[in-house]
Amino acid sequence: MQIGVIGLGRMGGNIVRRLTRAGHACVVYDANPEPGAQLAKEGATAAASVPALVEALSTAAGSASRTVWVMLPAGKITEDTIAQLGALMKAGDVIIDGGNTNFKDDVRRARELAPKGIKYLDIGTSGGVWGLARGYCLMIGGDSETVTRLDPIFAALAPGLGDIERTQGREGAGREKADPRAERGYIHAGPVGAGHFVKMIHNGIEYGMMQAFAEGFDIMRHRADDRLPADERYDLNLGDIAEGWRRGSVVTSWLLDLTASALAKDAHLESFSGHVEDSGEGRWTIEAAIEEAVPADVLAASLFVRFRSRQQHTFAEKVLSAMRLGFGGHVEAPKK
Repeated sequence: MQIGVIGLGRMGGNIVRRLTRAGHACVVYDANPEPGAQLAKEGATAAASVPALVEALSTAAGSASRTVWVMLPAGKITEDTIAQLGALMKAGDVIIDGGNTNFKDDVRRARELAPKGIKYLDIGTSGGVWGLARGYCLMIGGDSETVTRLDPIFAALAPGLGDIERTQGREGAGREKADPRAERGYIHAGPVGAGHFVKMIHNGIEYGMMQAFAEGFDIMRHRADDRLPADERYDLNLGDIAEGWRRGSVVTSWLLDLTASALAKDAHLESFSGHVEDSGEGRWTIEAAIEEAVPADVLAASLFVRFRSRQQHTFAEKVLSAMRLGFGGHVEAPKK
């Protein structure tokens, strides 16, 4: 299939590479021409502007509908780009927002595009800088017909079955009658907004999981404190502990893998200040919990710790920074 991709940063560029390697034709654009030029050497077609990208899709697609995937930071740049696409595209065309957008903005945009007959999908995309090799977990919102029509795109981006053990239910019953897409790492979550809503909760949970690891390692690190009784002090090797937990422990996870890797390179994480940013999705998760009157003690606390980290830093925050760099390439903000 053919698809346009706007935004060729850490994830956008690798999304193009994964699609190109799967045989899909990608027309790409970024305000910085360098990543587009590099992707053109790898099989994509680089456009010099958003209108040029749409025109290139029109020329190649003929009377067929066109699809453009926007992979930009949430906020004004995404709003402006989707508004521009809305003015350039026609009935039957599809606009996809694969960034970290608030699901309420998706609902509004779909409503605004509907009179022109332009379809809108919101896709929560998880995989970070490892997505090219591992595949991307996709949480898709939109109408069933459009999602089904674009399935080859999503199947190419998703991890696939891989070597993960298949889920088994009671008495050996598994997912034989369930949607097979979920086992391959992508789901049609529901109508417009549902994809980014699920991704929002995913990121909120991620905050909590990361915070639990960070606090646990901080407690272990401080067990050597000379204020404790001498026979109750332990100078623990955190790198070895993380590595051991990776193998057979119930807390085994990719986040633990990243923690073990960071500690192996820098046992005291001295290269990190502990200044931890938040993407906004943790805030939106707490807002949703408030709207629904659902208690979310752990997720709220983990968000507030990130706020605190910008004023004072602990070893726990350094662990958080190390995990964020590992999965998303998120570099700490410079010290002020």
